[in-house]
Amino acid sequence: MSGVLAKPVMTGGATPFQVTSARIGVSAVLLLAFAALVRPRALRFTRGDWPLLVGYGLFGVIGAPLLFLVSASRIPVGIAMLLEFTAPVLVALWVRFVRGTRLAGAVWWGMAVALLGLAVVGEVWRSLQLDALGVLAGLGSAVCTAAYFLLGERAAARHDPIGVLAVGMLAGAAVLTALSPPWHAPLGRGTELGPAWLLVLVVAVAATAVPYLAGILSLRHLPSSAASVIGLLEPVVATVLAWWLLGEALNAVQVAGAAVLLAGATVVQAASARPVSVADPLPTT
Repeated sequence: MSGVLAKPVMTGGATPFQVTSARIGVSAVLLLAFAALVRPRALRFTRGDWPLLVGYGLFGVIGAPLLFLVSASRIPVGIAMLLEFTAPVLVALWVRFVRGTRLAGAVWWGMAVALLGLAVVGEVWRSLQLDALGVLAGLGSAVCTAAYFLLGERAAARHDPIGVLAVGMLAGAAVLTALSPPWHAPLGRGTELGPAWLLVLVVAVAATAVPYLAGILSLRHLPSSAASVIGLLEPVVATVLAWWLLGEALNAVQVAGAAVLLAGATVVQAASARPVSVADPLPTT
């Protein structure tokens, strides 16, 4: 949703940095106010908690979306999406080889099917000439997305997710505001979908605060390996919204790819719901 609603704002003169800074800033204010009113104890952290919270904010709130925008500006969007959403593979590798947790075989197969579906949705075969910086930025966004899920899982297990998200969003907003003050963005202009400021507000609430909160809450009930694959559904939703709101065509191949992606994500979620076991010790060299 964020890309669909932000596109008219950027077409109207705002830069990706300005839009990102505005949406994260508004989301941070809303989440902090919500936490302070509804659950003030959620905002109590010790000094030792701050590295985790700042890392969560820098990787998830800043790194992933900004590196994706850099990647998408230099290579086809479909390939940029595919690179970013290789994050579930990185999460699974971390869980298997660093944590030593055995993952069911169905998780790996489902992940491969989901990535295949994503490649079809993004129609990655349409361009084979790739910019090196664009590819590196896409891979960087994958690393940041993987870190977002892993750090979020760890933080949500230790603290109230609402407080974690509010403070992490605040850390990200502070850095973004320093880099690109949102008040410099031309948000007073009109777009084909409505006033630019209203679209940014909708993005901040419906496409940032709410999904981020749902995501970190889900990490209390789902392992990061499953949550990251379910996150692959985002491009499908974005494609449907682009067709509905912006009139961007959704062809039969993309519909088939979306179905394959959904099937793969379903397999991963079902397999991840089974009990997991600690893996046998890895061989040493």
